[in-house]
Amino acid sequence: QTRLVESGGDSVQAGESLKLSCTGFGFDFHLYAMGWFRQAPGKERGGVATIDNYGNFRTSNSVKGRFTISLDKDKRTLYLQMNSLKPEDTGIYYCTADYGRGTSLLADEYKYWGQGTPVTVTS
Repeated sequence: QTRLVESGGDSVQAGESLKLSCTGFGFDFHLYAMGWFRQAPGKERGGVATIDNYGNFRTSNSVKGRFTISLDKDKRTLYLQMNSLKPEDTGIYYCTADYGRGTSLLADEYKYWGQGTPVTVTS
């Protein structure tokens, strides 16, 4: 069965960096789009960065220039490099995957989700 396992969340100071990882099981990485979403306390889950099975990616305006999504198909692992972190980046970061979803940043369009990894950025 399809399963996604995130890791790498931590508590850091503003301006620091973190790298999140998401290892996937039970699906073909060559056919699925994947992405990172986050949910801050009291807010809806929103798209951060996504990548399709062709390597095209999309990044939300709020993290553009600071966050980079990448995919290592051999390791079956999705990454999110987060630089210059800000307090507003705080939240639970979720990995997602679904068959042929392009680079949509809409959470409703993805079927499979990990359990989330928390990121806290303090000023």
